[in-house]
Amino acid sequence: MPAKPTDIRLTLQPESRVELIDVSEQVKEKDAEFFESYRKSAYASHHTTAGFFEQSFARRLKHDPEALQKYVGSFKKLFPPEADYRHDQMELRDELSDAQKLVEPRNADSHLTYIGAGLENCVTYLNERKAPVYFVDLDGTNGEMRRTRKTTVIGYNHESIVEEEILRIPMGKHPIGSVNLWDPRVGVLEQLEERIKSLGLEKGRISLSLASDEKSTGLTVNEYETLLMRHDLPDVLKNPLRFMAQRGVNMLRDPGAIKEKAKDYMKYDLVHVVNEFIDATGLSETKVERIIDKFFQVPADRFLRMKRKVDLIVADEGTGEGRIVNGTYQSPILVQWRRNEDRTRTVKVTFTRFE
Repeated sequence: MPAKPTDIRLTLQPESRVELIDVSEQVKEKDAEFFESYRKSAYASHHTTAGFFEQSFARRLKHDPEALQKYVGSFKKLFPPEADYRHDQMELRDELSDAQKLVEPRNADSHLTYIGAGLENCVTYLNERKAPVYFVDLDGTNGEMRRTRKTTVIGYNHESIVEEEILRIPMGKHPIGSVNLWDPRVGVLEQLEERIKSLGLEKGRISLSLASDEKSTGLTVNEYETLLMRHDLPDVLKNPLRFMAQRGVNMLRDPGAIKEKAKDYMKYDLVHVVNEFIDATGLSETKVERIIDKFFQVPADRFLRMKRKVDLIVADEGTGEGRIVNGTYQSPILVQWRRNEDRTRTVKVTFTRFE
């Protein structure tokens, strides 16, 4: 008799700020027969600065942790720590208490790297016995403190679509903007929770995907913090090299020459970033010029791995009642970098049951 789907929750504690942790080893410690019992596994991160790469991408890099580190490192150079991020200016964070401002991590660079590098909050892997599955943490420490991370893994053999719906999401008047789909005023979370109950969905997946005719827009799952989403991310969408350029400016002592020197520094540094990206992904050197052109032509959709679909895992964790596996600060976010005519976006919702 085929094994019924099961979920396992893991607690991880990284030792460095950027770290790759093979969660498949920890799954086997919990259940030695897990990967023999199930054809597929769904992995869900509970965090906005830690997630997974799609299996096809990890396979392309031969599941090599060094190559994956280099790939992440190329985006870390685009979004260096301690640049002029609004998110990290604690005096502007009105939602935080004075006590929280003292301990809140300055991690806008990790959020932007997560979005730009195409990390996923939820991925599905075909179970390959010897292939590792890396939980990629971009913000695993805060000073001397090691952070506690959580991930949920669901093993299953088959899946079936049980329902599909269409949502129309109103957007703001600005051409570059974002909408938190978990905002109660938007009402998406409440709709999804009601459908989970009515469908009796205990273990499965909810996919949110953009309609095929939607242009200049993308989806991500991250923290909807006002300064991050209304200032830092739009700044990247307008000028992807802005924060990397600041790194050069901060190293200069001649104010009168900053503009040109920063520009030269940025071009020099960008070559190294692109070379590391190519080394990690195995692209041919003939594509170097084309990639550099894409970076300098500014539109973020040319190189940011912004998604057209995000997945959310549903698990009952032994209670018999399914719920969306969601970290405290995680929200699906709809981002646009060009306004459309009717100021709405069409999102398709697909409910899938694991069997």
